[in-house]
Amino acid sequence: MKRLLALILAYFFLTLAIVGVFLPGIPTVPFLLLTAWFAARGSDRLHRWLYAHPHLGKLLIDWEQQGAVSRTSKVVAVLMLIASWLVMYHRLTNVWVLAGIGILFIAIASYLVSRPEPDQGK
Repeated sequence: MKRLLALILAYFFLTLAIVGVFLPGIPTVPFLLLTAWFAARGSDRLHRWLYAHPHLGKLLIDWEQQGAVSRTSKVVAVLMLIASWLVMYHRLTNVWVLAGIGILFIAIASYLVSRPEPDQGK
């Protein structure tokens, strides 16, 4: 039962990660990390596929081995956070919600930017 639940959650988070590639405001890397974690517990095949994937695998390996995020990923993530906040600014009227989301986005961006970049030699 635990294995089935882990497999379902792995595919759920993989779906969110893929959606996050295309939609601002939806983070890709955290959902990808959750996918890998649940896949390791629910499906060896999915876990191997993630790590062998030409794009997703590099992100996972860099994070796992070095706690690193590529410069490109950082730039895209921060730009998406800014774009998301600007969309909400034009759609929401509650100043407190906007301020709260702004503080959250600043915290996320700060954490992301503070992560090291992957070693190029690996």
